[in-house]
Amino acid sequence: MTLTKEEMLHYCTGCHNDFYNGNNPYNIKECWHSPKASLVMKKKVPVWQVPPWNQPPIKTLSCYREDGYITVDPNETQ
Repeated sequence: MTLTKEEMLHYCTGCHNDFYNGNNPYNIKECWHSPKASLVMKKKVPVWQVPPWNQPPIKTLSCYREDGYITVDPNETQ
């Protein structure tokens, strides 16, 4: 599935690297992950949580990284 620039930026919200999507004083307009990013299903797990990971999967970008969380495959429980 190909995402438009606007759809891509919607899924970048909260990502550590969203800083590079024009949210910086350095005139950097696009994150370097954007060209190869794809929409995937992952579980978003807090780093402090011990298994089992029972969160429902969410749609996210393959490159998404949020401070304090890891993303794992949808079927992963530990």
